[in-house]
Amino acid sequence: MESSSIGSLAVLSRSFSRHEILRPETLARYPGAVFNDSGRTLAGDELIAFLAPHDAAIVALEKFDEALFSALPRLKIISKYGVGLDNVDLHAAARRGVKVGWRGGVNRRSVSELALSFMIAGLRGLGHCQAEILNGVWRQYVGRQLSDVTVGLVGFGAVGQDLAGLLRAFGTRVLAHDIRDLSQAASGLGVELVSLDELLARSDVVSLHVPLTRLTAGLIDADRLARMRPGAVLVNTARGGLIDEEAARAALLDGRLAGLCLDVFAVEPPSAAPLFGTPGFLGTSHIGGSAREAQLAMGRAAIQGLSEARDALAFIPDWPI
Repeated sequence: MESSSIGSLAVLSRSFSRHEILRPETLARYPGAVFNDSGRTLAGDELIAFLAPHDAAIVALEKFDEALFSALPRLKIISKYGVGLDNVDLHAAARRGVKVGWRGGVNRRSVSELALSFMIAGLRGLGHCQAEILNGVWRQYVGRQLSDVTVGLVGFGAVGQDLAGLLRAFGTRVLAHDIRDLSQAASGLGVELVSLDELLARSDVVSLHVPLTRLTAGLIDADRLARMRPGAVLVNTARGGLIDEEAARAALLDGRLAGLCLDVFAVEPPSAAPLFGTPGFLGTSHIGGSAREAQLAMGRAAIQGLSEARDALAFIPDWPI
């Protein structure tokens, strides 16, 4: 669908809607665009009512499933603000004839920098130190330098490769696992490609960089946690649902994990989060793509995606993005 054929556009993302650059750029191309100025993430009947008059939408984390598509017969195109597509049922979109605009890796540097900061924080025990100081304990936690450990990247797509490039500056040994043949990229970055089991066994830090799909849901469960090197740090800046959070908390409590750093959770915001307050845990509120530079890049990609949208099932691999 070309941009000229889009009759009306709705923008769901709150951060996009209030962005001082993205909003006027959108209006310049689509003068009748409407924005979510409610300050809330829309859902249910409110979401349907907001989208119903429009044939195109820029979407964020809202859940687009069969029921929503069926309630919006006018909707013909959606474009993703961000890189994760686990909230969009692509099969349902294809059945309803809805095209999807998407560009992978557009926020790679923002996410890889957060992952890097988590690695350092986990290795130096920032989660432990913070918890102890809040409880009146003053103790010098003896950690490890990033330059002297092995980091394992589960998923070697756009973010994984960008992060590997950053880790080169530290002299860090880097392993990676991916279901695709990425040997050329790995060789150029000095990364060793290994099986997932070998990566877990050899890595002092394991960092996840895969989408949430039928293949990756629950990827790091109790069994795989047990295969990790004792005292390792586990980092997830990808998607909630990749890790069994209760099993990871148990591993943290019994010392099998030295640190657990999560930017994403199975339920967001976490309604009941026993992880919070657990020594060694460090959590953030899904801020991986929230750098100013990344928001601008994601927004412009979403605007462009309206005119570049493709058939929903034609371009998405199971893993990784």
